Amino acid sequence: MGRLFWKFFLSILLAQVAATAGIGGTLWLRDQARQRGGEPTLDKSPPATIMLDAAAATLKHGGVDALRDLAAGSRRMHLYVLDEQGHELLNRPVPAKLREEVERNLNGDGHTHAVAHLTSADGRSYTAFASRAWHMPGMDGPGPRGFGSGPGSGPPVAGPGNDAPGARMDGGPGGPGPGWFGLPPEFSRHVGPWLPIVAATLASLLFAALLAWYFSRPIRALQRAFDAAAAGDLAPKFAHAAPRLIGDELAELGHDFDRMSAQLRALMDGQRRLLHDVSHELRSPLARLQAAIGLAHQQPDRLQASLERIERESVRMDRLVGELLTLSRLEAATSLPATEPVDLVEMVDQIADDARFEAGAVVDVDAPEPVTVCGVPDLLWSAVENIVRNAVKHGAGGPVTVCVHPDGDLVHIEVLDKGPGIAPEHLGDVFEPFFRSNPTRNNVDGHGLGLAIAKRVVETHGGRISAANRAEGGLRVTITLPRVA
Repeated sequence: MGRLFWKFFLSILLAQVAATAGIGGTLWLRDQARQRGGEPTLDKSPPATIMLDAAAATLKHGGVDALRDLAAGSRRMHLYVLDEQGHELLNRPVPAKLREEVERNLNGDGHTHAVAHLTSADGRSYTAFASRAWHMPGMDGPGPRGFGSGPGSGPPVAGPGNDAPGARMDGGPGGPGPGWFGLPPEFSRHVGPWLPIVAATLASLLFAALLAWYFSRPIRALQRAFDAAAAGDLAPKFAHAAPRLIGDELAELGHDFDRMSAQLRALMDGQRRLLHDVSHELRSPLARLQAAIGLAHQQPDRLQASLERIERESVRMDRLVGELLTLSRLEAATSLPATEPVDLVEMVDQIADDARFEAGAVVDVDAPEPVTVCGVPDLLWSAVENIVRNAVKHGAGGPVTVCVHPDGDLVHIEVLDKGPGIAPEHLGDVFEPFFRSNPTRNNVDGHGLGLAIAKRVVETHGGRISAANRAEGGLRVTITLPRVA
């Protein structure tokens, strides 16, 4: 998994953490607001149900005094117990809205398990319920935190409409207390339940927008680069981009696009240069053909000489077209045709025999042991033959030596001649199509395609080729190929 995956993963995780923090923060603020001035509400949670069950068991086995101690000892929630007259067992004031909620539960409108009917051993009935222990200013006493108890805490509450002083949240005398951040309680009551959802949604939208912006910016840049490439502009688009602290797949994709555009630009430049060179190479034999034809018309007595010239130029053009087709196929090929083991020593011996027979040259072969490579025999023959013929042509009539020697998993084929060599600044260009060193001084036949074809063949077989001037004079061309064990 790449860096882009982890960026997506961490961004989504961060969005979830932010949403959770938003919800948790909103709930915490709501709890703080309730503790500062919110009204107590009926607790309908499972702990409240457990508290009511405990109250029923306490009243049954310990009596009213034990139940009173249980109610007085509760801390995390308040346990209220009302007798038949509506008096609270600890003489604590019960807010009117809490009484209304209890009445709704008693009438069947709500969670009936939130209110319990208790009966003592002497047959007296009690109503028990629990409330969240919110802090109510001015109502602290020796009873449970948040509600006054005992003398001075106000008279008991006798019914839903008979509120004792302090039974309501006071922002002023008898008025409702402030809601969240000083807002009216109605606002907190109506808007409060939706705030966690709103906060989580806003946090998710924020991180989604940042994530979309982060990933859409490089994608838009890539889209503009592809549009420019389609219009013919192959200049690098991301080479001078601002460096990033951490690169990812999108940054690497931009660099890959630059490499692709550079290769396309090189191919197009090569095609244009090749077209120019082919046009130049074909112009000379065509001009000579036209001259020979014109001479045949003007001087019929020299028709035989004109025909020989026409034949010679036709052969030269045929050879040029054949070499161009071979080079084109090698450049367009993505894989080699069927390969087979090739005995290099035997192949080099046959090429040397052909060169001796055709050109009368001295070609020596130095191969101490048999060497086998895997490749296409015809292509390898063409590559080595082109190099040997080139050495014979430019060797100034001197001997040519072909050395074949293995080197571990590789095999080296060296072709040495005694010619003038090549200028050092042109050594890197000898394998380019139509390159000829000193064509005016070296009056030899050729189009400068032999070494280019040899280079393509060797590279297609996974090898390499190089040229260097010899210290004792002449040129050394070295082919390195993978060896078959």
